[in-house]
Amino acid sequence: MSLFNNSTTFAKSKKMFEELGIGSRIKHPEHGVGVVVNVKPRTYIVVFTEKGKVEVAKSYQNVQVIEIVEPTGDPVSMADVEASLTKIIRKFSDVQETVPLGAKWVGGKLILQPANQSMKPKELPVEVFFNKIIMLRDRLRVMEQRINAHDKLTEEDKVNLQQYLTRIYGSLTTFNILFKDDEDHFVGEKSS
Repeated sequence: MSLFNNSTTFAKSKKMFEELGIGSRIKHPEHGVGVVVNVKPRTYIVVFTEKGKVEVAKSYQNVQVIEIVEPTGDPVSMADVEASLTKIIRKFSDVQETVPLGAKWVGGKLILQPANQSMKPKELPVEVFFNKIIMLRDRLRVMEQRINAHDKLTEEDKVNLQQYLTRIYGSLTTFNILFKDDEDHFVGEKSS
């Protein structure tokens, strides 16, 4: 089965790569399958299911076009379109998103000092610790999605499980100091 709509040939798809609109789907040899979320004069911003957001030159020739969306002359709120598509891709994949570590922590280390002075402390690069936190958050999000989509749980069960997840997120707010961007912070229960 061809990846191209309407029997588009590979040579034609290379040429058309320079004329894609937002929502077009492509396959990149290094990054996998992705969706065009923004169009710039010389590049496309593509969100790949395996690699996240990547800027790809329009002149790059090793791309397969899976689905073409014609470009529009009205680039309405590209940030909104990008945010929506990124959210959709995140929702339907188990791919860990790329979340930037705060600049002051890059290259730092976490030192765990036992109370017993005869024992050696454990050192861990902050980047490794941060990556573990991001993996934990991503797995909690997948669990949340699976709870919401579960067909045998009652609505009351779903609400109860969601409350536990919210409390878990609240317990993780301590780690918000590591994040570069506020929108990546853990959010727990709001006090009334």
